[in-house]
This record gives sequence, structure tokens and C-alpha cells, in this order.
Amino acid sequence: MDQRDDYPRLFVLVLPLGIAFAAFFLVPMAQLAVVGATGEAGLSAYLSIINTPRHFESMVATLVLSAAVTVAALAISTVAGLFLVRNRFPGRETLIAVLTLPLAFPGVVIGFMMILLAGRQGLIGDITKALTGEKLVFAYSMGGLFLGYLYFSIPRVILTLMAAAEKLDPALEEAARSLGAPAWRVVLDVVLPALSPGLIASGGICFATSMGAFGTAFTLATNIDVLPMTIYTEFTLNANIVSAATLSIVLGLVTWVALFAARTFAGSSVAASG
Repeated sequence: MDQRDDYPRLFVLVLPLGIAFAAFFLVPMAQLAVVGATGEAGLSAYLSIINTPRHFESMVATLVLSAAVTVAALAISTVAGLFLVRNRFPGRETLIAVLTLPLAFPGVVIGFMMILLAGRQGLIGDITKALTGEKLVFAYSMGGLFLGYLYFSIPRVILTLMAAAEKLDPALEEAARSLGAPAWRVVLDVVLPALSPGLIASGGICFATSMGAFGTAFTLATNIDVLPMTIYTEFTLNANIVSAATLSIVLGLVTWVALFAARTFAGSSVAASG
């Protein structure tokens, strides 16, 4: 049978996917790019991320925050994931369900939870006032936003790392111990290299998610400015559609580069972790 006979059927199958891809990705992205370049500044509007101090500071703050959340989420989730995979105890499944509970919450709810924890009327403030006479309030600072982002990032990371940890060969660790390697060398030379695809995959997704997170930032970011909030401000309060479009393209490119790099270094595990 001539392979060319399958072309019409393949076309019919691929056509809906192509239409959906164009309608929900290519056309909106192209429209953003065109809007960003049709302002008075032309293509130089895309340089506002460097030339405009507020935009530059917002970008740097978002990059630093996302990187810090990614590192913290990877460290916590690696320890927790290995423990949960290698230990069976009563209530284990319930604990895993609790750890992944934040996946069910939108960003606004997580922001509200941070306010109840570390806001002006929060639990931490009441405890510190009782102990020291002064309230500790950090929900509306970069520290509060960091904890909020970390809260919704850990479930995504821990599920990926648990899946990777289940594939580890215990014989390799036993062999390393039998050769006299201390525990830290076993972790450094055997466990972490074996987990590296999962670490890179989940780290890329965590970084990209933190870069574009809006709901939590909208709830908490009263004294700080991250890029999604800057885009929102430019669009709604300043009615500067051109600036909002250029910043959106820049944000999209940064997250795409992070995911592309993760997929390049981790291979197909990025797709599996999504």
C-alpha cells in the first residue's frame, strides 16, 4: 500500500490540533508581538525591560524570587520524596495527599492563607506579640511571596521526584556502601545523579510557574513588584497596552527558555513531569 494514501487521513487527524494551536497560541502571541512593536517607540519598546528602571527591577526581582523558590522546593522535595518512597508507615497516603493539597488551591486562596499566617492579623503576628511585644508581619513582603510560591511549588516538585526516586536501583547504593563510601558520598555520587533528570525537569517547571504566577502576587504584593504585577498595572491602571504587550512577550520568552533548557538537559522527563 502506498504510504501517500495515508496523507489525507493524517491531514484530517492533525487539522483540529493545528487549528487549536493556531487559535490559542500562535495568533495571541503574534498579536502581542505586533501590538508591542506598533507603539511610538517601535521595536525599541522591547528594550524597556532594560531601559525602564521599574521594569528592570521588576524583572530582576522576579528572576531572583523564582530561582530562590526553585532551589528551596528542590531541596525540600528531594528529602521528603526520598523518605516517602523508601518508607511505609500508617498514614503515609494521607500525608502524601496533604502535601499535594495545594494543587487544588488557586493562587488567590494561597495568598489569603499567607495573610492569615503572617499578615497584620495573622497567627505569627499574635504569637510574636505575645512573646516579644511586637508583631512580626511579613506576608506583604518578598518573604511572604516566597513562602506563598514555595507552598504551591512543592507539590509539583515532590510528585515528580517521587516518581524518579521509585526508579532508583538500591543495589547501586548498597555497592557504594560496601566499598566504604560514607552516606554523604552515596547521596552525592549515586542518588543525586540518578535523580538529576527529575530534578532538572521539576526545577524547570517550578521556575517557569513562579515566573508567571499572578494570583498569589496579586493578593500579597502591596510593597513589592514582580513582573506579572507590573504587566497588570501597565494594562489596567496605566492603560499602556504597548508596554504590557512587550513585557508579556519578554516574560513568555524567559519561561520558554527555562522549559526548553530543562527539556534539553533532562530529556523526556520534562514531558512526563507535566
